[in-house]
Amino acid sequence: MLLIATLLAVSIYGSLKIFDYFDREPRAEMAALQAVTIVNYTRASLIASHDSRRSALLSELSGREGVRVYAADFMEQIEPLPNDPFVQLIAKKIRASLGEETIITVNHYGISGLWISFNVELDDFWVVIPKIQVDRPFPLHWLGWAALIGLLSLFGAYITAARINHPLNLLAHAADRLRKGEPAPKLPEDSLNELREVNQTFNEMADALVRVDAERTLLLAGVSHDIRTPLARLRLAVEMLPEETDHMKTGMIEDIADMDNIIHQFLDFVRGVEGEATTLIDINTLLTALAERQERAGRTIKMTLGPTYFIPLRPLAMQRLLDNLVGNAYAYSKGDVAVESKITAEKIIISILDRGPGIPPEQAERLLRPFERLDSARTKNEGGSGLGLAICNRIAKLHGGQLELINRDSGGLEARVSLPIQNA
Repeated sequence: MLLIATLLAVSIYGSLKIFDYFDREPRAEMAALQAVTIVNYTRASLIASHDSRRSALLSELSGREGVRVYAADFMEQIEPLPNDPFVQLIAKKIRASLGEETIITVNHYGISGLWISFNVELDDFWVVIPKIQVDRPFPLHWLGWAALIGLLSLFGAYITAARINHPLNLLAHAADRLRKGEPAPKLPEDSLNELREVNQTFNEMADALVRVDAERTLLLAGVSHDIRTPLARLRLAVEMLPEETDHMKTGMIEDIADMDNIIHQFLDFVRGVEGEATTLIDINTLLTALAERQERAGRTIKMTLGPTYFIPLRPLAMQRLLDNLVGNAYAYSKGDVAVESKITAEKIIISILDRGPGIPPEQAERLLRPFERLDSARTKNEGGSGLGLAICNRIAKLHGGQLELINRDSGGLEARVSLPIQNA
């Protein structure tokens, strides 16, 4: 709207300037002809009159039709013409008719008007033509018409923009839902011709993504299920090995447990959490339940809770996120884990703090992607598929939040979950 309004103002201003430019020549011609006619008639009247009647005739001519005649003394100071293209053009045309020696000025002796010199025998005179007869007043009514045209144009632009913006907003909303991993609504395919093909392509893309996701889920779930059966048999066979192989049995059991854990992460990743409904939950209640679950598992967490605050969350999804982060913290810090929560003006922040080796700062963003792992002290000799943090990041984004991995100044890592308060 602002762009259209600016273009309208520029176009109207340009139109006025173009009209003024092409209208200047005929207006100057008319004004010069009028002035030359007045000077010639005045000069002819003075020449035809007797010397004794000349003063009386000057008095009689002055004031008629607003034109005045004065005796001139060219020793007086005469101001040059203003730098006005229209006035300069009139003066040029008057001199072309009356002679180049004709003196032309404006506002002489403080009297406004166009002053033109002429002589009768040895006497010099001025003819003063009021400015109103020379200049064209600014057409104020044009401003009204321009304003009306501008308002009608803006109204039409608003209707056009609204007609275009509505399907664009639907497209942006659907793309945002798709970005968050939620099912995108079908876009209308009977909208503007310019957007019909875009909407059709988007709907086909969304359907294809749903099919790919369903096929991936089915594939991973089927493979994971099929692998778990021989793993269970393998675990049973290992348990039945003779006692003299105990030194090998322990490592084999740990390897089988790691493989089972990887399969469990696969199932967690493909299962998704998008279908779970949101519920208003006190953030402190959620964290207290986390501490109780960890305590039942033999883990102690140092809790520092902020004020009570209710926020719409997917309970099972958030439980999975917090359990994964606390599990990672325990795995790398050997038991020294703390959980803190605080509320700012814009968001709720939950921090899981450990005393592990930390991670390279430039790798923090990469670790939140699926199947990404680091070959460093923090991941050395640890099992997993690289899906745990990706699941946590997916859940955080599903709630409109963010997961960040930040190295602590005092050593260790902070896994910070930020949830926007405006969702509450």
